[in-house]
Amino acid sequence: MAELKRFIVVHAKAQGLRPAAYQPVLDGIDSDVDGEPRSWATAWRASGEALERAGRALDASRRYVMARFPYVDGPARRDAQERYLRLFVRWAAAQRDVRPLEVRVGDAVVRCWTTGLSAAAPRPLVLIMGGIVSVKEQWAPTLRLADRLGLAAVVTEMPGVGENALRYGPDSHRMISAVLDAVSDRADASRTTALALSFSGHLALRCAVEDRRIAGIVTAGAPVSAFFTDRRWREGVPRLTTDTLAHLTGEPADALDDLLPALALTTDQLDALDVPVRCLVSGRDEVIPPDDARLLRDHVRDLRVQQNDDYHGSPRHVLDSRLWVVESLLRLTGGRGLRPALVRGLRTLARTWQPLTSDR
Repeated sequence: MAELKRFIVVHAKAQGLRPAAYQPVLDGIDSDVDGEPRSWATAWRASGEALERAGRALDASRRYVMARFPYVDGPARRDAQERYLRLFVRWAAAQRDVRPLEVRVGDAVVRCWTTGLSAAAPRPLVLIMGGIVSVKEQWAPTLRLADRLGLAAVVTEMPGVGENALRYGPDSHRMISAVLDAVSDRADASRTTALALSFSGHLALRCAVEDRRIAGIVTAGAPVSAFFTDRRWREGVPRLTTDTLAHLTGEPADALDDLLPALALTTDQLDALDVPVRCLVSGRDEVIPPDDARLLRDHVRDLRVQQNDDYHGSPRHVLDSRLWVVESLLRLTGGRGLRPALVRGLRTLARTWQPLTSDR
């Protein structure tokens, strides 16, 4: 329960929730027993229902997303997932250009949301993915931002997350190529920038070794090699992370030590990367070992690192991190002049505010 309450904070902030919005919900939770009145999923669902009754569908959807956190493991979280999907479909139908996309990968279907696709005027593509607990419906503001920047965008989920029926494993990076194939007739996939956070950053790095359509990567808190190979490090990783990885792989937690080493990137693969990589690192990360950032620094030729003195996900630096992501995305997709400079100025201002706004 302590881990659930600690790790949900960065997800709440990333969706624009202030402490006054999420802390009362957390204070009212005292169990994770499916269906109990003060349980995790029940409390978040009640918060979402109140917002839905008030006509705030997208805000309600965000609460339902947190009710299913970190993954569906029973009826209550399954109900929450069905609720946020229903509301997001309603929201997307009211938007000018947000469309669903289904991509078949092997025997499974990978569901996505898109914007800016056009066969007549294909735009540079941004592929957007979150980590092991982030569903694609969390990215609604980023879809709108991509459209305003004149980009095509497709947002999807890691294998095992949300609606993605694939299993997470050594070949998971190939899913990215399948998604690029599916939109290549309506977007300039040859100029794809991957905005891939946490574990999906690992998939983007691995895919870029083989798929030259990936022209740049923006990531944060991405495992590279040591996370997968260092069993001693993983002994200290939060249980929430281990349990979630077990869920995504479809294997018991005690089998991860045999499965995960096959996912590690090699130094030869990193040396072969010839695309710009922009990486956000948390100096006190309790999930990703510091050796992974050192490996990137030693072997990726075009690398820029933003390091925060913070824990996994940089919960004390959410605003600055979001602006850093936008600035990096602008520069990698060809943004010039005022826009990147303006974002950099806003980042400076955010850092000035940081000591006053931190709640941890």
